Amino acid sequence: MTLLTETEIEQRLLRLPDWEYYDNAIQAEFEFENFKDCFSAMSRIAFECEALNHHPEWTNEYNVLKIIITTHDAGGVTDKDFKLALAIEHIVEEDDN
Repeated sequence: MTLLTETEIEQRLLRLPDWEYYDNAIQAEFEFENFKDCFSAMSRIAFECEALNHHPEWTNEYNVLKIIITTHDAGGVTDKDFKLALAIEHIVEEDDN
């Protein structure tokens, strides 16, 4: 896996307005209507993580989901992280509709 430069990361983040780059990872926080909706999204995200064989660090407090994605094997952010972030965005967007 090739590490992305900070410029490449910032360019890709333009398509992911909920995400930020810091601490050598891309990170986002999503708020849902309630715990059930948050947990439901987490379950769907978990299936996507398994399909991509890439697993984020995440925490859930009631209706808020915080996600941190980095490629530990590569020591930073790679294309793999953005593939997962895009998949997560699609899942979260479904919940908004």
